[in-house]
Amino acid sequence: MNLTRLLAVARKEAIQLRRDRRSLVLAFVLPLLLVLLFGYAISLDVRDIPFGVLDQDRSPASRELTEAFQASGYFRLRARAGTLPEAERLLARGGVRLVLVIPPDFARSAGRAAGPRVQALVDGGDANTATIALGYADAIIERLGREDAGRQGPPLVAEPRVWYNEALESARTIVPGLVAVIMAIIAAMLTALTIAREWERGTMEQLAATPVGRLEVVLGKLLPYIGIGAIDVTAAVAVGMLVFGVPLRGSVLLLAGLSLLFLVGVLSFGLFVSAALKSQVLATQVALMATYLPALLLSGFIFAIASMPPVLQAISYLIPARYFVTITRGIFLKGVGLEVLWPQVAGLVLFTGAALGLAVRSFRKELG
Repeated sequence: MNLTRLLAVARKEAIQLRRDRRSLVLAFVLPLLLVLLFGYAISLDVRDIPFGVLDQDRSPASRELTEAFQASGYFRLRARAGTLPEAERLLARGGVRLVLVIPPDFARSAGRAAGPRVQALVDGGDANTATIALGYADAIIERLGREDAGRQGPPLVAEPRVWYNEALESARTIVPGLVAVIMAIIAAMLTALTIAREWERGTMEQLAATPVGRLEVVLGKLLPYIGIGAIDVTAAVAVGMLVFGVPLRGSVLLLAGLSLLFLVGVLSFGLFVSAALKSQVLATQVALMATYLPALLLSGFIFAIASMPPVLQAISYLIPARYFVTITRGIFLKGVGLEVLWPQVAGLVLFTGAALGLAVRSFRKELG
């Protein structure tokens, strides 16, 4: 090894890097952003769990129990249900994670041998949050029961019941969300290369000489990847159902249609990045950071969005995987339809339209 040649190559590389501002941004700014993102987004602590109350007793004892949940710091009261069907709708729509059902004889049963009983209906769509919420609820009820045992008789007994994911199996929560992550990988690794490859290989001149319009070029490039994405979605659904035993309780046609909508959106975004940057390496890196990592961290796939700082919660509305993870879990585990999922569908429609418009606008047939 010759030290002189080694230093010459290093100097040449440093000069090239200094002249490439985009690489400097990736080299220095991106790691800082990732440290901040990981530091704030990754949190296994679950707080401010939204919960509802179905108080059929309406006594001072039932109000004391509700206030104990609010004062714990782990739960935030979001709604009061008047009937059990109304409580079911709250869980199905995702407005609450837990519904505390207080029976009509709650206060009167304090002096009985069995003691008073309450029921906790928990949304098991997110197994991690459901497990933690049950633990918090048991601790609150146990503490309140010990305080009241001396003056009211037998301690309070909780009867939890988990809906949608009765066994609290993580696979039933993870597998539906994997569809969004897989599609993000396709957008990052495949479509981000298409138009940039044309520029780097010198074939853009041939494409520019054709009478094909910009929209036709973009849609023509999208079609093969939509086919690949459809196969991946089908394979993921099949493996989830056959291998992991994930139930598909909703409409297959609705899942297929919304998967197609999500596919068009993320693939169009990949084309937009490719057309804007015109570099395969840079386009791949940017698309990877803009789709794959947010799909993991800011979509609710692994970490609860409600536990993130308000700034990250606001940013998550720009992530299409946030909407699609909710859609897949709703269709798979809850069997809900458009009457519940329409806000997520509206978010996907807006993102897909914007991404497709940006892809068409960024593509240029003219040679610089």
